[in-house]
Amino acid sequence: MTPWKPSAQPNTGKAVQSYRRPRSRGKKVLGIFAATAAFGFVAVTMVDPTSSVVASSYAEKQAQFGGNAAQSVVASSNYQYTFARDSYEVVAPPPPPPVATPDATDGGSSSTGSAPAAGTPDPGTAQAIAYDMVMANGWGEGEYSCLVSLWNRESGWNVYAYNASSGATGIPQALPGSKMASAGADWATNPATQITWGLGYITSRYSTPCGAWAHSESNGWY
Repeated sequence: MTPWKPSAQPNTGKAVQSYRRPRSRGKKVLGIFAATAAFGFVAVTMVDPTSSVVASSYAEKQAQFGGNAAQSVVASSNYQYTFARDSYEVVAPPPPPPVATPDATDGGSSSTGSAPAAGTPDPGTAQAIAYDMVMANGWGEGEYSCLVSLWNRESGWNVYAYNASSGATGIPQALPGSKMASAGADWATNPATQITWGLGYITSRYSTPCGAWAHSESNGWY
């Protein structure tokens, strides 16, 4: 821009003082505006537009927890605590197993008693007669052994045995001896007749010879 210069006034003959137009202040205003804009930009970047607080790591953490202070824990008071105590049970020891006894059919005694094995009787003896009758009745060696022990105690297998104090007679010690007449008229002298009667008595009273032997062991008589 060329500065304006006044010309001399020809009519007055006086020189006119030179005049300069004042310097424009546009550059100064523009600088102030630029500085203000820069400051505003920086301020905006430091402000959280959603919460109107200064942007910082703390403010970001608050926003993450819904506006609540970070690291805060709220515990409900509705918890229920259940304590279970271990239980125990007292178990009685099992009963001891029963003592195995040989079956009547396998040469042993029945469960009602036992006796030493009698072995094989001599042929023609009263015990041989009794052995055949026991086997014919379906009993085994064990029942025969009980019968041998029982009548060994009562009479020693003597067909003429007699107990003077009680009147018991014969191999089975029938009381009185005349009872054996139901098995035969020769009851007083025939061992087979006495044994037949004696086995009938044992069956009706004790079921088996071992049953009679067990009673005799407990009471001394059968």
